[in-house]
Amino acid sequence: MSGEGPGVVVVTDTSVLINFLRIDRMDLIARHSHRFVITGHVVEEITEHYPEQQARLQAALADRTLEEMTVSGDVALDLFRILGETRRLGSGESAAIACAIANGYAIAIDDRAAANQARQLKADIEVLGSQDIMVQLIRSGAIDLAEADRIKDTWASEHRFRLAIASFREIL
Repeated sequence: MSGEGPGVVVVTDTSVLINFLRIDRMDLIARHSHRFVITGHVVEEITEHYPEQQARLQAALADRTLEEMTVSGDVALDLFRILGETRRLGSGESAAIACAIANGYAIAIDDRAAANQARQLKADIEVLGSQDIMVQLIRSGAIDLAEADRIKDTWASEHRFRLAIASFREIL
């Protein structure tokens, strides 16, 4: 599965989604070429831990920027159970990984341990972090470099999410 191109479905975990919700930039996700889906477990995590983002999340679901899916089917349910038993991942991470693997989708997740767990279960899974999504948006022309760098700086200064780059220019 390629991280570039039309038709890619990405199951997103709370970690990536909250970065865009906090800065009120779900428009960027809407302009991305990929289709983004979330599980009910991610909705629950946002409701419980980020109540101030509920209205933005509900708007993104209503306008189909995001689609909600359930953890269903034997493969996904088995993976969800196995991941839950490790007690290393939250229910949102476990559900996102299980749905991505069971359906052959990519996953958007910033938590390194969760990303590594997904790769252990399926070596060729496409893992995208917030940084990767921003780079794809820059390359597609959905956002310019200066604006992407401002968002990166806002994430760091206001939301405790730091990237190990001074500018997206370094990785373009």
